[in-house]
Amino acid sequence: MPVTAPRRQGLTVSGQPMSLPLKDVRALSRQMVGHFVETVAPCGTLPGDAIHGDITVITRVCLELAVSILDGSNIPEKTEQLEDAAAQWAREGVPIGTIHHAIHEGFKIGFDLVVSATSARRRTADSAHIDPMPTPSLADYQNILDGAKLVVEMLDTMTTAVSVAYVRELRAVVSEHHTAVHTLTSALLGGHPTSTMARECGIDISDRYRVIALAIPPHPDESNPMLDAKVVARRKLRRVQAELATRCDDTVLSLLSVDGGTLLIPADHITKGASKDLIGHLSRAARVHITAAAVTATTDAVPTAADQAHELLDMVTRLRSVPDLYHFDDLALEYQLTRPGAAREHLGSLLDPLDEHPELLDTLQVHIAHNLNRQRTARLLHVHTNTVDHRLKRIGQLTGFDPTMASGLWHLRSALVARTYRR
Repeated sequence: MPVTAPRRQGLTVSGQPMSLPLKDVRALSRQMVGHFVETVAPCGTLPGDAIHGDITVITRVCLELAVSILDGSNIPEKTEQLEDAAAQWAREGVPIGTIHHAIHEGFKIGFDLVVSATSARRRTADSAHIDPMPTPSLADYQNILDGAKLVVEMLDTMTTAVSVAYVRELRAVVSEHHTAVHTLTSALLGGHPTSTMARECGIDISDRYRVIALAIPPHPDESNPMLDAKVVARRKLRRVQAELATRCDDTVLSLLSVDGGTLLIPADHITKGASKDLIGHLSRAARVHITAAAVTATTDAVPTAADQAHELLDMVTRLRSVPDLYHFDDLALEYQLTRPGAAREHLGSLLDPLDEHPELLDTLQVHIAHNLNRQRTARLLHVHTNTVDHRLKRIGQLTGFDPTMASGLWHLRSALVARTYRR
């Protein structure tokens, strides 16, 4: 924490101010910065104007702060200058580790200078045999001990000032970027002009996007009465967002909540296979099975594509389909069956004979959702496969469409799609 105590007596060694070797702050700051460039690898990659400008100035500020503390005072405005510089470095993307490493390197240089100067003065006095330096007294040893404590205090002052200011500014930068990206995504989904916002975000607008609608189911812990469901849900969302940031670059836009949302991924950045893999990674991060639907469209058609993607997602959710990534061109026929009209009403009515047999309707839905796998259907329904066979036969008798035949299955699947939109 900053040292704000009233002025006290400065520290001395053998009658000389301990801060004496650090007094020429301008020359010493240039020497230190040259050392940083040579030994602190990331410093060598900084622009020349940063090295010879801000970095040199702040190094001098740190030296002045160190001298003032050793001399028994403190200069609060120096700490404020250090905080302002740290905030600027956060905005410029200078790694905080580089800053801290440079500070520690500077402390090592300064400490060596103080120790070397004291030893040099004693050697000079001894060789001249005149006016010898006084033998180190108990007070000298106490001052050296106090100096060591001040070194830790100074280091604490500087690293704390840098860390607090850097993190505060970084949070502000992240918040601004998030807000800008959120606004840009909303504009694309709303079909509004986006060029100005895109420049502000530093994101290039793609010609075509894969618009992916996501459904994120509740995590099992959200229903645990011993846990805060909102906290569990937010942690799930943060894991998804972190995984998305890890797997994708800044060109991927998203609007997400704890139960789903929309992704906009440049079409030339991701293939169908990679899209499927991405949903798998997001599911593992969320620790639930995410269902998604994708539609590819030009930028100006993104709003329509988003509506289609979410309608497609709604359809596969109503059909209790296996969690996966579904593409519009794979389910275009089923999507068309959901459009309002007499055909949808007629198709939906084909399953009316099953109203009094909910176990048959459930069996049909599970069987179709799991790609007609009898063993899988039986396992999910907790019945024998023979029971599944019997129920499928009964469905054929009641509806007039045999689910074991291609034509019958087509009518039953179409009727199931249409039925989910009748109510």
